[in-house]
Amino acid sequence: MSASSRPARPGGRFRRMLDRFADISASQEDLESEELREDAAETAGCTRINDCRDRQIVTVTGTLRTVTLRPRAGVPALEAELFDGSAALDVVWLGRRSIVGIEPGRKLIASGRVSLSHGRRVLFNPKYELRPLGRE
Repeated sequence: MSASSRPARPGGRFRRMLDRFADISASQEDLESEELREDAAETAGCTRINDCRDRQIVTVTGTLRTVTLRPRAGVPALEAELFDGSAALDVVWLGRRSIVGIEPGRKLIASGRVSLSHGRRVLFNPKYELRPLGRE
């Protein structure tokens, strides 16, 4: 029997288990995104990151996904990715190596002027407010 004449069948138990796990994790990510979008909508005066335009002064809220120390032009810069369920935005504090409370998983509100850098939205040296840990 040649490979082309074999009937197409699912890849077995392990493959079905992986497919089920992928469906669960994808739906979990969708649920988390929806929860973040609702939180951003409930926070008064906040703009969805997806609606932010270049050179616009905004206040956004979301959860920090990553925090990285990356030098820019020889100057230390603390970079974080803020996600609100609609899109991501890079938050950059120039001249800082660390900031107490700025860590992955932390929720915050940030205000400043959005700029576009390499096609990504960026807030440089924003005013920020850390949100309480746990359920609000």
